[in-house]
Amino acid sequence: MSEAVGSKEEVSALARGLALLKTIGMAPAPMGNRDLADATGIPKATVSRLTATLVGAGYLRQSRDSERFSLGPALLDMSSRYLRHFDLRAVARPHLTELSEFAGASIHMGVRDELDMLVIDSLRPRSALISSRIEVGARLSIATSAAGRAYLAALPEAEREVLLEQIRIETGENWSSMEPRLAAGIDEYERLGFCTSFGEWHPHIHALGFALQGPRGERYGLSCGGPAYLLPKDVMLERVAPRMLEVAQRISKEAGTVDAD
Repeated sequence: MSEAVGSKEEVSALARGLALLKTIGMAPAPMGNRDLADATGIPKATVSRLTATLVGAGYLRQSRDSERFSLGPALLDMSSRYLRHFDLRAVARPHLTELSEFAGASIHMGVRDELDMLVIDSLRPRSALISSRIEVGARLSIATSAAGRAYLAALPEAEREVLLEQIRIETGENWSSMEPRLAAGIDEYERLGFCTSFGEWHPHIHALGFALQGPRGERYGLSCGGPAYLLPKDVMLERVAPRMLEVAQRISKEAGTVDAD
């Protein structure tokens, strides 16, 4: 057998083994070899050899006194190692750089700190004529920034209500004018997948906001924006927003927080 053919067969075996792991991982209960063969289309004899190998390596666990399998401890160890070394900024940066250059806009990624988004990464397009004054360590108000509103809108409802109550208390007598704008932002995010801030955070800045989630459940708010005269509302909505949503989807897939197509 030639080396090329052998290599091809090894890759095929690996793909089949991974298919078994994915199928078992998505199943509501342990699965047997016949179940796996039916679900994947892999011959039962091949399934039997693969599950035996995966059990031996610790990637599958065989139920006692039965021929049924569930995921094994080796996968948990691998997942723990992945999470310990995972940094969404590193995953997102190439995609966000592409978005920044495409839109001619600055990109800011933040995490929540009290009632602000604390900027942890900031990107500018090479073509920028005016440099953004928002640097790493800067703060964006959750209530008025696009990144903050997207973060708020993406929270589970119970967490969102707690944060809204904190904003209400902090806002005081201005809550009556702030509440409808926040409600509109949440509705906007649910309908469009992003939030807008056209002159609200700063009178001369237009921005779109979206949210990302890391594999440990950590949440981030991001903004894509710049000077209003360079990025008018129609350009932001018709040209930038579709590419921004595409980039957000790619980052989420790479981070493993949404299923790949």
